[in-house]
This record gives sequence, structure tokens and C-alpha cells, in this order.
Amino acid sequence: MADASAIREHMEVIGADGVHVGTVDRVEGDRIKLIKADSGEGSHQGHHHYISLGLVAEVEGDKVRLSANGDVAVTFEEEA
Repeated sequence: MADASAIREHMEVIGADGVHVGTVDRVEGDRIKLIKADSGEGSHQGHHHYISLGLVAEVEGDKVRLSANGDVAVTFEEEA
């Protein structure tokens, strides 16, 4: 797992395949809280989603790269 202290607000979260998953709002405990604008459509719209820090492969520049592809990573998202 990458160093969570290197994750900052407004960083882009991308899957291992380079697909945009979301944008960091902040780190809360062992999860990354994504901004509401990246919450999807339909019943998912307007809710914050969270990604486990366990899925973070590395932090490079202004991007947080996950160890899972984007389409798989969204299935691990938690909604609040």
C-alpha cells in the first residue's frame, strides 16, 4: 500500500488501466473519500463514495493509481 500521507485533495484517482475512477475529497481513516461530482448517475448520484486505501498501488504526481482496473475498482466503492 502506498503512503496515505502523500494523497491530497483534488488528486485524480485512476485504475490500473488508466481509467478515471474519481477525484479525492480527502482521506478518512483507511479510505479515500471521493468528491460528489464523481458519484455516478441514478441512485448513486449525489453521494460520496469511498475507496479503500488497500487498493492504492502508488501515488505519482497528482494521480492516485489503484491496483485494480477502473471498472473493477468501482465495484469495491462504498457509498455514504
